[in-house]
Amino acid sequence: MAGGSRGGFPAWMTAAAARVDLSGGGGGGGTSGSQPSHPGTSAAAVGDHDLGMAERCLSAASAAFISAIIVNPLDVAKTRLQAQAAGVPYYQPSQMAALGPDTILSEFRCSPSCTRAIILGSEPICPPDCFQYKGTLDVFLKVVRQEGFGRLWRGTNAGLALAIPTVGIYLPCYDIFRNKVEDFTRSNAPALTPYAPPLIAGSVARSLACIACSPIELTRTRMQAYKEFQPGVKPPGMWKTLLGVLSPHASSSQNVQNYRVLWMGVGAQLARDVPFSAICWSTLEPIRRKLLGLVGEDGDAASVVGANFATGFVAGSVAAGVTCPLDVAKTRRQIEKDAEKAMKMTTRQTLVDIWRSGGPKGLFIGVGPRVARAGPSVGIVVSFYEVVKYALHQRHMS
Repeated sequence: MAGGSRGGFPAWMTAAAARVDLSGGGGGGGTSGSQPSHPGTSAAAVGDHDLGMAERCLSAASAAFISAIIVNPLDVAKTRLQAQAAGVPYYQPSQMAALGPDTILSEFRCSPSCTRAIILGSEPICPPDCFQYKGTLDVFLKVVRQEGFGRLWRGTNAGLALAIPTVGIYLPCYDIFRNKVEDFTRSNAPALTPYAPPLIAGSVARSLACIACSPIELTRTRMQAYKEFQPGVKPPGMWKTLLGVLSPHASSSQNVQNYRVLWMGVGAQLARDVPFSAICWSTLEPIRRKLLGLVGEDGDAASVVGANFATGFVAGSVAAGVTCPLDVAKTRRQIEKDAEKAMKMTTRQTLVDIWRSGGPKGLFIGVGPRVARAGPSVGIVVSFYEVVKYALHQRHMS
């Protein structure tokens, strides 16, 4: 079977996929415990190692760009559900007590199809609970009806500004660290080679990317979580939102210390993303090697891309579901507008508070859109990353 030969991998695939053979090494389906190396192995390794950091960054950033645009509506839905659970209102409760009935109700406009709406003048209006989100599809419908179709892509500019440097740091560093750790384990602990390199490399690479890009993640979360109530007023963009985080501290003399607020919630983000990365890559790499072994040397580009997308989809979905409670904690910390309170919050205390107020259900608020977003997102990034690397490898070969 093709799965038992290391030469079955395309020459442009990552070195780890080409150099490690689960079927031959662990007794899981090969006809012999060890098989001879194929000349294609060295070509694969050279093809991967020949790509420089700039080319890896270009591959990763291109993949992230496509992914961020496609899955942004699911990110908005997830953030809105989590922010609502944290107490963010999506109507204007402060005006309800201060204004008269007609003025109050005129702020609550919804689609004419709403069966609970009443007509005042020529406008349909709804009670406040019509603005409560009840699920992912409900978020989509209400955002489109109340704010417009384009608001499903709210925060896309911040998402792109986040995705390109994050993945541009993450995937190239992952590739490099994984190759280094893999070389070490092959010489010193061969039994750990299929699992330790992706686990260690994924965790370290993700930590670097999270710390570097945390202020942009904070900005995107706030852009997606909060709603602009005034009709005709454009909600604040990325830079205005970022400056809004700093503005309460602008008059203080401790300017350097105050910039720490831009990394508000970075601990929760690391607590979410490092396990996510470790689970994702340690799930993805063994499955990918199996599938690519089945594809073999005769597999076309579509088969290889399909194998990468499928394994990325499965690994991303599993990792997203497991780490959802940490994502809820990260969102809650980053939408806290009281900076002093936010800086004193810890991830552990936030999780305890969520458990006390919402129980297990509270810890998994937004798990549906999170899993639905992460699966295709990881699949797109991994497969597109390999496609761009293939194109760059072909340029080298020619």
